[in-house]
Amino acid sequence: MTATTVLKLNEYPQRRLLNDEAHARPFEPASTPGRISHIVYLNRNVSIEQECWLVGELCAWFRVPPPTPGPVHFSVDLGPLRFKWARHSEFSSLTFSQYGEAGEPFAGSALDLVPADWLAQMPGNILLAAHAVLLADADLSVPLEDISERYFDGHDLIGAQLGDGSGTAYTDFHLHAGGFSRYLVIDHSMGPRQAGRMVQRLFEIDTYRMLAFLALPVAKSISPELSDADHELAELTTAMSNARQDDEPALLDRLTKLASRIESALSLTDHRFSAAHAYYEIVRRRVGELRELRIQGVQPFNEFVERRLSPAMETCEAVARRQRVLAARVARASSLLRTRVDITHEKQNQALLESMNKRAHLQLRLQETVEGLSVAAITYYTVGLVGYAAKGLKSAGVHINPELATGVAIPVVALLVALGLRRMRKALMNEA
Repeated sequence: MTATTVLKLNEYPQRRLLNDEAHARPFEPASTPGRISHIVYLNRNVSIEQECWLVGELCAWFRVPPPTPGPVHFSVDLGPLRFKWARHSEFSSLTFSQYGEAGEPFAGSALDLVPADWLAQMPGNILLAAHAVLLADADLSVPLEDISERYFDGHDLIGAQLGDGSGTAYTDFHLHAGGFSRYLVIDHSMGPRQAGRMVQRLFEIDTYRMLAFLALPVAKSISPELSDADHELAELTTAMSNARQDDEPALLDRLTKLASRIESALSLTDHRFSAAHAYYEIVRRRVGELRELRIQGVQPFNEFVERRLSPAMETCEAVARRQRVLAARVARASSLLRTRVDITHEKQNQALLESMNKRAHLQLRLQETVEGLSVAAITYYTVGLVGYAAKGLKSAGVHINPELATGVAIPVVALLVALGLRRMRKALMNEA
């Protein structure tokens, strides 16, 4: 086979889709200086068609080609700014980037260049809104001790050197004007791609942190219900030990209803708790990818996550574990009580069968008695007929003694009738 020979591959139907997934949602390069605005909203009530229409409206405003149907991410240069849309399983994100202007950090944002009418059409359920400012060392004239007062309203700073010292990032994870959080990123020696990756990771840490926190209100709301269910289960297990046979069906009904309540709560919350655990792991990985170097006097991102997010996740895991343990306890109690009820039913069935056997035995005795009377009755009438026949023959001149013939016929007729009835009974029993 020569180098120019084209080999026709019989590919797996989804091979190219799976291969392209590794390149989905790529990092956008970020030039210094720049302003970046990032908005994340829950897309549970927004279809992909609605999002594509909204993105198409923005493209039409800036007179650029809209996205083609199908993909779940799209980026385009709108002229004065760059735009990126990405749809995930539970949320979607919009990123607006403006490069080439330094100015005063947070005095403006990339959203200032977006039509207000279009911004008014954005979906609700905003989970995260953040402004990031990317500056070079020479563009930041504020000393470290004044950064909090000037840009973060005096809040405690969270920050670190990123990429083993190639950049520095500061935030406070508070909401500022317009409901936006703020990130100040200083470029020491980062290239555009590394700067884009670092800014994107900072946004993802905040996004997945908020997504993980969605499970905390669920855990707090369900805890009282779990406590009530635990107390009810304790009452039921105590009542089971002293329950009479008549009380067992009512206890089993209460246990069944309790199990239904717990399983219903488990089905409603299990997905949220599982998702929170997955999001928490993503946050930890993204923090590790920052490759932080500590700044003296500033809390690093890793420490903030461990001190603020980890306790919340441990609470969610404890509630999820408590749900499963409670469901297992209810299942065991139901099984024990159901076994008791089944044993009681088996005893009742056994007594019923014994009663039926006794009645069948009495019926058999009665049948045998009736059969004996039947033999006597049939023999009586048959022998009577034999006697009449013998008398008729004597009158006809036949030399016969009617009384003797009648006497001889009695045992013969009785034996034949008894054998016939016995044979008939055996035939009926075989058919049954």
